Amino acid sequence: MTDLIRADLHPLADADWRKDCREQLNLHGVLVLRQFLKPEVLQTIIDEGNTLSHLAYRTVNNHNVYLMKPDETYSADHPRNREVLSTKSCITDDIIPISSPLRQLYNDTLFKSFLCDVLGEKKLYPYADPLSSINLHYAADGQELGWHFDNSSFAVTLLVQKPRAGGLFQYVRDLRNANADDMNYNGVAAVLENRHSVSSLAIEAGDLVLFRGQNSLHRVTPTKGDITRMLVVLAYNTKPDVALSESARMTFYGRV
Repeated sequence: MTDLIRADLHPLADADWRKDCREQLNLHGVLVLRQFLKPEVLQTIIDEGNTLSHLAYRTVNNHNVYLMKPDETYSADHPRNREVLSTKSCITDDIIPISSPLRQLYNDTLFKSFLCDVLGEKKLYPYADPLSSINLHYAADGQELGWHFDNSSFAVTLLVQKPRAGGLFQYVRDLRNANADDMNYNGVAAVLENRHSVSSLAIEAGDLVLFRGQNSLHRVTPTKGDITRMLVVLAYNTKPDVALSESARMTFYGRV
């Protein structure tokens, strides 16, 4: 593990440092670990991403912010059903090389122990299907990720390459309470109509981000320029033997 990350900045085994990370995540709903990877490791991942980019599956999706099927009891322009656009490209876990630093990081025992401690989880497991655990997302000029809430309680991402402009991560913290079935349609409408203030997260290449997006609305603005934004999603489950459904895999990856 020490050959992958900046251990001088991120002492993963240190209990006090973990406690500080946990408090920051609980306080802000997001934790950014700057310069998480060593520069040479980051460059290896960039090179891998460029080499494999021709294998990426591109999707253009119109969806509502809840990532749910439309509810016919509401009109099409109601916040529950109103559509936003997401355009992205992605390579899946089975394409990531066995020797990739991404796979070493994802499977590392100390890294997973650190994540469990900070996220408040007992154990983390990979996806049971062969596509979903590690995904490398590409956003070329004009591609974006529309406003949405996550289905999972946390996300672990790593920015690999920052675009020349655009590609900004924006969010509104705790806009809804999914556990209480409070969808806050008025608040969602205000965000979609640019009547609500939003926070922006400054992320540089090599930064690791932990984000609680189940109740926090978020998006990535369109990329601008000739440098493709590359972002890795390290997806874990809190229970074993969980697989993304075949229909979801077809939607996201074009295959099962």
